[in-house]
Amino acid sequence: MSTSPGADGAPDPARPPAAAPPVRRAGRPRDPEVDRKVLEAALEVYADLGWAGFNFEAVARRAGVGRPALYRRWFSARALLVDAIERSGTRIDVPDTGSVRDQLVVLARQLLVEYLGAPGIAGLRLLVDARTHPEVFADLYARRNEERVRAARAIVRRGIARGELAPGTSPTLVLDAVCGAMLNHALATPERLRTVVIAGGERYAAELVDLVLEGRPGTG
Repeated sequence: MSTSPGADGAPDPARPPAAAPPVRRAGRPRDPEVDRKVLEAALEVYADLGWAGFNFEAVARRAGVGRPALYRRWFSARALLVDAIERSGTRIDVPDTGSVRDQLVVLARQLLVEYLGAPGIAGLRLLVDARTHPEVFADLYARRNEERVRAARAIVRRGIARGELAPGTSPTLVLDAVCGAMLNHALATPERLRTVVIAGGERYAAELVDLVLEGRPGTG
């Protein structure tokens, strides 16, 4: 004989009716403006203080929000920092225009703007912290660096394939010259001249690329 409720079509009087499932109430939607301010603040705090000084309290203070807003969105300081770095717009994004020169100019200009801002300093911090705290940052740095290097090398390889560059051209040497020069230019720029350097970045990038590709010196 079955003892399960309803086996004979009638409810079991000894068992109370099953409770209705709780109704989930929708939580307060995330404010994208708060997300933006926190991610920007996280990048700035990391650029200024490094991993040793990076915590929810410092980021919340810089963003002008309460710490609970951070705890609701990220489960750890590392998760917040990874999100900030990955969404900082530092991917190499150079459309294939059919001209290796033009693409290298765009790349150089993009890098200069990055290096002169918090994303660039954060990238340098990440390089150091990946070595001093490999358990925290090694994977993130390796993934980010690999993506950037692959995208930049593709520019030079396309130029070789189109016959714009000699078949034996080394992508490594070309990119070391362009990217390294932009990093050095940014590091040598004092704070008071950053806006001036950024404003003249297009011309500087073009002259640099012409020097690298054709040996043509710039005008200043």
